[in-house]
Amino acid sequence: MATFEDFKKLDICVGEVIKAEVFEEARKPAYKLWIDFGEEIGVKKSSAQITECYQVDELVGKQVMGVVNFPSMQIASFMSEALVLGTYSEQGVVLIQPEQKVKNGDKLG
Repeated sequence: MATFEDFKKLDICVGEVIKAEVFEEARKPAYKLWIDFGEEIGVKKSSAQITECYQVDELVGKQVMGVVNFPSMQIASFMSEALVLGTYSEQGVVLIQPEQKVKNGDKLG
């Protein structure tokens, strides 16, 4: 079982997608995302397998939740620096988003 102390080690923040592209080189369908996590964290890149539920052109401006303190991971030619959070649902991966517009960098807690 994970403890509350384990949960507190994760830095989960709100960020806004500022750029999105189809990730042509990925083995599984994915997008390259550039996400602004606010002044303290800045912009981080993420590879996200969310193509079943989202079109690339609808992602810019969308707020998402992401883990920003995992080590970076090389995926093909792209360095993914954050893990975008979503649910594995019947229709595909559905992004976790704040219910209201909030400040980029706000933390989950």
